Amino acid sequence: MEPKEATGKENMGTKKKNLTFLRPRLYMLERRKTDTVVESTVSGDHSGTLRRSQSDRTEYNQKLQEKMTPQAGGSASESLTQEEEHQMQRMMAKRSKIIKELIQTEKDYLNDLELCIKEVVQPLRNKQIDRLDVDSLFSNIESVHQISAKLLSLLEEATTDVEPAMQVIGEIFLQIKGPLEDIYKIYCYHHDEAHSVLESYEKEEELKQHLSLCIQSLK
Repeated sequence: MEPKEATGKENMGTKKKNLTFLRPRLYMLERRKTDTVVESTVSGDHSGTLRRSQSDRTEYNQKLQEKMTPQAGGSASESLTQEEEHQMQRMMAKRSKIIKELIQTEKDYLNDLELCIKEVVQPLRNKQIDRLDVDSLFSNIESVHQISAKLLSLLEEATTDVEPAMQVIGEIFLQIKGPLEDIYKIYCYHHDEAHSVLESYEKEEELKQHLSLCIQSLK
């Protein structure tokens, strides 16, 4: 075999591996062209709203479908082998499961926050009990609830009526990381203080009874 001919076959093998490796990344780069957009709707509110037109979705789906479907008459180096296709399918199935579990976890967390605010925080505020500082005890839990609801809304929007292979959620966390950090920074900063306040309240029988009633309502 001539050296040039051998080098040509090696290059073709390398190109085939590179195409296989780069294909998923090309999908992600193509996705970013019609990525979700977060706009600020309230002054000082970084959470924003998701905006993505149906035409953007349709156009993106068509482009990605064309890339995923091997063209008739294409060279063998551009088509995936059966083993590679099975591996890709397993990866996408695992990815889809992780995204579903992530969204379900956010739903459960948001539900817990709503119960706590409805059955504990609001009743204690309404009672206006002397010596019981609700804000010190629960910090900015309402803000935590709001940003959690926004995150869940963005995740659901990015995955509803979108093929699993085309669902991109990493950008959502990048977009919302600012408000998440701002809100949880406050919550975490006051956590130890809130724990100490709770311990002091539990030493007073009257305050302890009020807290116990709220816990019972949660159960």
